[in-house]
Amino acid sequence: MFRRLALAALAPAALGAMFVASPAEAAVVPVASLQADIAKLTNVQRKAKGCGAVAVNAKLTVAARQHSAWMAKTGKFSHTGSAGSSFVTRIKAAGYTKPASENIAWGYRTANEVVNAWMKSPGHRANILNCKAKTVGVGAVYSANGTGYFTQNFGY
Repeated sequence: MFRRLALAALAPAALGAMFVASPAEAAVVPVASLQADIAKLTNVQRKAKGCGAVAVNAKLTVAARQHSAWMAKTGKFSHTGSAGSSFVTRIKAAGYTKPASENIAWGYRTANEVVNAWMKSPGHRANILNCKAKTVGVGAVYSANGTGYFTQNFGY
């Protein structure tokens, strides 16, 4: 399966419930477990490179889940979301005031696959290893055809 990932970083000048499109596919890898594993593996990478762990934040998780659900529903893979939203506007709309960056991916099946792919991409890797980031939210959603869509939001 062709896999894709993308990232967005906040330029210095700019500053629960599971969403599952197909219950049959959700049984393959439970969404809540997948999200937790991505956060855990992110912290493993951060620790290995000398950064402190990021804490899972409920507001960032809401923003990440909603964006993954939107991508899964529409089949669009983009940092530009519903109504032209950016990761900054989505994170702030979820009530988190200090957005840092966003990673997205699709087509992977496991947390290891997602995090390993992000670590092989210079921009994604930079987002994960930004030692100034203090919080993270992860959203994993399956589309109706079983494709996984992933969003990782970081905050300061």
